[in-house]
Amino acid sequence: MRYLLFSLALFLFFGTFTVSAQAIYEDERYVPETDPQVLEKLAKWQDFKFGLLMHWGPYSQWGIVESWSICAEDEGWCRRPHEDYIAYKKEYENLKTTFNPVKFNPEKWAQAAHNAGMKYVVFTTKHHDGFCMFDSKYTDYKITSVECPFHTNSRANVTKEIFSAFRDKGMWIGAYFSKPDWKNENYWWPNFATPDRNVNYDPEAYPERWEAFVQFTHNQIMELMTDYGSVDILWLDGGWVAKKSPEFINKWYHDALKNNTSGFIKAQIINQDIRMDELVDKAREVQPGLIVVDRAVYGKNQNYLTPENRVPDHILPYPWESCIISGGGWSYTPDAVYMSGRDAIHLLTDIVAKGGNLLYNVAPGPDGEWQQGAYDLLEEIGAWIKVNGDAIYETKPIKPYRQGKFAYTQKKNGNVYAIYMPDKGETQLPSQMVVESCKPASNATVTLLGSNVKLNWKPQGNGFVVNIPASLRRNPPCQHAWALKISEVVK
Repeated sequence: MRYLLFSLALFLFFGTFTVSAQAIYEDERYVPETDPQVLEKLAKWQDFKFGLLMHWGPYSQWGIVESWSICAEDEGWCRRPHEDYIAYKKEYENLKTTFNPVKFNPEKWAQAAHNAGMKYVVFTTKHHDGFCMFDSKYTDYKITSVECPFHTNSRANVTKEIFSAFRDKGMWIGAYFSKPDWKNENYWWPNFATPDRNVNYDPEAYPERWEAFVQFTHNQIMELMTDYGSVDILWLDGGWVAKKSPEFINKWYHDALKNNTSGFIKAQIINQDIRMDELVDKAREVQPGLIVVDRAVYGKNQNYLTPENRVPDHILPYPWESCIISGGGWSYTPDAVYMSGRDAIHLLTDIVAKGGNLLYNVAPGPDGEWQQGAYDLLEEIGAWIKVNGDAIYETKPIKPYRQGKFAYTQKKNGNVYAIYMPDKGETQLPSQMVVESCKPASNATVTLLGSNVKLNWKPQGNGFVVNIPASLRRNPPCQHAWALKISEVVK
């Protein structure tokens, strides 16, 4: 429940105060990229459709939401289990001294993701708490610190190991990196209290301190760009760390006061310019064509948009991916209940029909393993993808996108797919399918993916009716959803 509250709280907050809002994601608030190399990569990324997100850090030992319990905002999803904040924060930071994921085996993860049909991975190299899952020379708050028992392991630099294992499976590499860093004294300065997620001092009043943080951020990101092989996506979180004009800040406060009834404004708006344009230019010098996702920050450095834990209800006019929890929370949850294979397949189909990608989160545990439920779920998705991948990969939306039980996709070669998503408990193909808004050309063939049998069909209204033979109904090629392939449709 706390994770649902988390998503809802972010949605309501940003939607109300017009700051990089997820609600705005359904508008035209997107600045197209102009770099030809980035555009080429972005087009390939849009063809991938399915990726893996992993939140992992010392917090997995407690099975709590990542980072947020050390933030002083008064939200149910990030409340601490006792009232002494200072003592709690110290205990949280001391998790570094007991983090020892000895079962870490990234090749096993990469194989499972590859078998599931995932094409890219985004790994949390650093979350808001500042703990680095890579060997940064700019902090000792990291997994390779001598105070972390795992540092003696030959694979202690887990980011490098994960990137290598997934790259070996032909998958693209994405580095999640948090712009705010709640451990760094140039972001949360001990001279002041930490009232919310933001920098706890005025960067304009203390420019040298803020510049030190900017340089720290640039240096850490450039470590990832130069020391960890080819990186395809730089996935930046913490959209409140961004350049904001005085006019924007004044408008935000006016709107916040007007809409606030409690008398207390959480998560204020502060100009936190980390010079993203400069950073992106440097990153692309060493990683040409790098896709940059400056999440929830309107502008040219957000190459695709990322609705969180939800799916837009209609097609969006720009590149996007839905970030969705597969089970439990973003971070490890003991005894997590995972999404059913049916629901996951329908989710992926719905997103792809609307032109998006699915970034599916699986959270490793404190021992360095995934829960068995995650492996089982990915195996079930993979079995379906093996049969129906042609209807998913390298496809584009086609009207009406979704209608009734059908979702529609199309290939560049003219093939169109009508993916039938049965109701819960509907385990058998119907004897007849009625497709209402997609009419095959007169000489078109209609088949079911996973079968070479040409199906008998006839036009009906703006669509067609297709008969499914008993042999296919008795032995369907897959479970949970079935894709009709139409070789050519009437334009």
